[in-house]
Amino acid sequence: MQLNNAQAVLRPRNPWEAMDLGILLARRHAAVLMLSWAVITLPLFALLTLVFWQQPSLAVLIIWWLKPAFERLPLYILSNALFAHTPSCMQSLKAFPALLKPQLLASLTWRRLSLTRSFDLPVQQLEGLAGAQRQQRLVTLGQNYTRAPTWLTIIGLHIEMALWLGLVTLLYLLIPAQLQTDWSWAKLIAVSQSDWLWAEHLSNLLYVLVLVIWEPIYVACGFTLYLNRRTVLEAWDLELAFRNLAQRLKNSALVILCALLCCIPLNKPVFAQPLPSQTYAPDNDELGVDQPRLLKQMLNSEQARQSIERILAEPPFENYTINKQWHFGDPKKASQTPSSVSLPNWLKGSLQQLSFALQILLWSIVLLASAALFWRYRQWLRTFSQRLLPSKQPTAAPRQSLLDLETSSATLPNDLLGSAQTLWATDPRAALSLLYRALLNHLLEEHKLPLKPAHTEGEVLAMTHDLAEPLRNYSEQLTLHWQNLAWGHQQLTTAQFTDLCTQWQQLQNVEHLP
Repeated sequence: MQLNNAQAVLRPRNPWEAMDLGILLARRHAAVLMLSWAVITLPLFALLTLVFWQQPSLAVLIIWWLKPAFERLPLYILSNALFAHTPSCMQSLKAFPALLKPQLLASLTWRRLSLTRSFDLPVQQLEGLAGAQRQQRLVTLGQNYTRAPTWLTIIGLHIEMALWLGLVTLLYLLIPAQLQTDWSWAKLIAVSQSDWLWAEHLSNLLYVLVLVIWEPIYVACGFTLYLNRRTVLEAWDLELAFRNLAQRLKNSALVILCALLCCIPLNKPVFAQPLPSQTYAPDNDELGVDQPRLLKQMLNSEQARQSIERILAEPPFENYTINKQWHFGDPKKASQTPSSVSLPNWLKGSLQQLSFALQILLWSIVLLASAALFWRYRQWLRTFSQRLLPSKQPTAAPRQSLLDLETSSATLPNDLLGSAQTLWATDPRAALSLLYRALLNHLLEEHKLPLKPAHTEGEVLAMTHDLAEPLRNYSEQLTLHWQNLAWGHQQLTTAQFTDLCTQWQQLQNVEHLP
């Protein structure tokens, strides 16, 4: 692996930034990635469609199940393209049969539903590891790092479904409106299953086209997660820095050597003179290891040793903490008894993944159960929350006004006919206005007619055509007399006013008018 030829900056990144690098890498080599994937999958899908024409779901299920085998080709292209050896589409297709041989059965059986498939594939294909070595390598690379590949697979599944549904919706929007006008649910149910085979095969083709776009991106993101993990563990960025430094020193070694030679003095023979012989007294032998030294100094060796030991025995060099934990039985026996069960690393990794999946499942169940409880008791919660809210002061009902007349019940007297007959003697217009206001109030509150302040007397009368005949006739007579008096200033006779009061009394007995 020639790290100097890498087409991307190899440095430690967070997982999401590493996946972003994978998207950029897939976009740079999108042509060869998508073309090679389409050349392999589309002919196979066409063959499966012809073989399983009556079972469309089986054809697309086989394509979906074989995705781990197809994913080896994009990884081959990306791993070579990263180090400036991008293969062509023809070269990739020639290398594909050799890529399928190692561990194909395992990839399509017990490893098929692995959530870290894209992250594990480079260990198998690029490093060529299998068995216990592969499992140990995955444990080393995946320590505190499996969450990002897992979420990559989960989010990738949702992206596939979203793109597929988007293409199906687009296909539906392209259907001419003339064909959609004759559709109905009854006709769709009556259509036999054989008539819908073309639609199912067409939706399967859209899913295969989605895989052409998304699968190279998915493989590229898993590959960059793998590269980022190795960069962190093996310090590739430091290795590249040292290599560049060594290359610069190698190029400048001759210049440094010449500079050193120029600094050596040439006129002094001091380096050629022999060293003077020295004689040592017999009493200058070295002291033993345990013998004290520097005894006549202000701080001898023994005092220095005691001072150092006293300092090291105090914080921050030495700290004592007390940890309390719960244990079943005697903690001393439990600590002395070695564990009799030692699980293999591959089983530990599987149990960790299973534990993570169970956590997701349990939290999903809790959230769904909470949502179901809230929906089941929504009426009770609404009532209970209203009780907790501060009570609002009752507000007076708004006054209703139609045709510049007050028609609300609050403005009408309790004894309507008595008040009208009393007003007739002094103010005939007010007496007739009182009867007309009572009619408008009755139409508005009892019969719920959509009366508005902008309506005229004629429009109000037109709305009473669907009512009972006695009320309709009374409305016509009262409206006619009101228009003659209000607008034409034509006074009605006392007999006509008495007849109107009598009709209102009859309607009151029939419809229980106020």
